Amino acid sequence: MFREVPVLPVVVPVAAAIFLALLWYLHGRDRLSAPRAAVALALCVYAAGVVANTIFPIFLNKPARSALWKVYLVPLADYEVGDAVMNMLVFVPVGLLVPLLVAKASWWRVVAVAAAFSLAIELAQLVTGNFLGGGHVADVNDLLFNVVGAVLGFGLFSTLSRVPAVAVLINRFRWR
Repeated sequence: MFREVPVLPVVVPVAAAIFLALLWYLHGRDRLSAPRAAVALALCVYAAGVVANTIFPIFLNKPARSALWKVYLVPLADYEVGDAVMNMLVFVPVGLLVPLLVAKASWWRVVAVAAAFSLAIELAQLVTGNFLGGGHVADVNDLLFNVVGAVLGFGLFSTLSRVPAVAVLINRFRWR
């Protein structure tokens, strides 16, 4: 039996520490409010969930793959529609959260954040999959559809922001 790094004892304390750091950050800038704390909590829970489901399992004693590095670099080759939809849906929250956190958010900032976050995930999957016997494979298609999902989330956010009553509500949650 392979020894596995437990997900929750790793992810939950890290997310809690980041949540407390975000509250401290808001407090230090005299911006702490219940709606902004809710955004910090949503960000931490979301990020923890994504990390738990994309990086783990990580094994301590499973032999690394003997083959060359397993990574999919050809866009849209043998990529299933269900995987594309799932990756888009998982990253829609990025497109909703970035405009709440960043002043003057734009689609290109959302693309940059989503691409950086997704690239970090894919690189972590590459390392864990090849050195720690992890269960995921790095795939350029995941990165592509993650970014598409974030842009869709930003489009939804932008559309909702044009409704006056919703815009007033959204502004209570903005950090800047």
